[in-house]
Amino acid sequence: MDAAAKEAAVARFLREYPQIEQADCDHPALLGCTDVAWSQIPGCPAGIPVLLRGLLDPIAGPKALRVLGNVLMNSVFHVSTAMPAALPFLIRLATLPDIAVRSGLVDLLVVAAELSQPVDADNERQVVLLGNDCDHPEREWCRAAFAAHASALRALLEDETRPDGLISADDHECLLKAVEPQRHLSS
Repeated sequence: MDAAAKEAAVARFLREYPQIEQADCDHPALLGCTDVAWSQIPGCPAGIPVLLRGLLDPIAGPKALRVLGNVLMNSVFHVSTAMPAALPFLIRLATLPDIAVRSGLVDLLVVAAELSQPVDADNERQVVLLGNDCDHPEREWCRAAFAAHASALRALLEDETRPDGLISADDHECLLKAVEPQRHLSS
């Protein structure tokens, strides 16, 4: 999805859920969201804060998650340059037990964690599918965001009150690898 299509998707969301644009943005999980210069990130629509607020709304949340997922991905194999900036908010939102789109947020985090793993330059198949790391600095930026918010992600992974099935064993391992890459170097 190109930048114009991303902007159009956000505009459609706002037409469908105009109340979200007016919603208060003082939720602790979104602290700092409006301070990010979203429109300065290449290919990123300025409306990301509205989509993040939309995730908190039980009715608009599923649509906000769909649009946000499309905006934060450049393709099925590549996260956008906006993903690293969005990760802190996605991680904090995923820790909220009462958010309606929690499982979808976890899925998006797993995709970001998986796609931000370093690519083995000697693995031709990986390079063809994912490109070289030097061409995709957003991977390193995502890894840095996961590391910076490791305590919140660990809290999600260790939450014994989370519903069964929210995080599969494979997804748990993938997120744990994002938090503790050194422990998983031999994987």
